[in-house]
Amino acid sequence: MTTHPYSSEVLQLAADIPRIGRLPAPHASARKVSRLCGSSLDLDLCVEDGRISDLALELEACALGQAAASVLARDGVGATPAEIRAAREALKAMLKEGRSFPEGRFAALAALAPAKDYPARHGSVMLAFDAACAALDALEANA
Repeated sequence: MTTHPYSSEVLQLAADIPRIGRLPAPHASARKVSRLCGSSLDLDLCVEDGRISDLALELEACALGQAAASVLARDGVGATPAEIRAAREALKAMLKEGRSFPEGRFAALAALAPAKDYPARHGSVMLAFDAACAALDALEANA
């Protein structure tokens, strides 16, 4: 039986996305587009002392993509690059393999578990964390 992915928790996250916009002087930026649904996200971030010190994003995505971006925007400042990458891998495993999302900084992503039954939406759900990882990769490559 498939569960509906647009729970009240997902819709609440999607309706309240902090850090919308662009940073004036980001340390790194990334743009990601979901080929399947056309959702897109631009992300800017700054890293200081080994942690995300600021981030901002602009997105055009369904409520699922908006909800995942909201979690990153709410809980990403203060995270280490390793925490961002681990959250991305856990989110992917939750969508692809039905694993539960672990507790911790990004535990709110568990609200997106029903999206596993909607593969056409996986790209949108992954946008924010894919973009964050791409920006971190670019920052490390230029260091």
